[in-house]
Amino acid sequence: MDYLKRIAIDPGKRSGKPCIRTTRITVYDVLEYLAGDMSEEQILEDFPELEKEDIRAVLQFAADRERKLATVRA
Repeated sequence: MDYLKRIAIDPGKRSGKPCIRTTRITVYDVLEYLAGDMSEEQILEDFPELEKEDIRAVLQFAADRERKLATVRA
């Protein structure tokens, strides 16, 4: 999956934070929900505008960002 098809950065939306598709839900929001022990099913139930692939895109985005930071630090 190409997460860039699901994650967008728009300077005029949520102060330029990466958001899921056309929503105002940020990557950070979803990561916080997952870290707070919400299941994917709970997130999808609470936010019906999201799809399972959106959550996968969030995880891929975060992994890619972490990989890039590790490369810069090395």
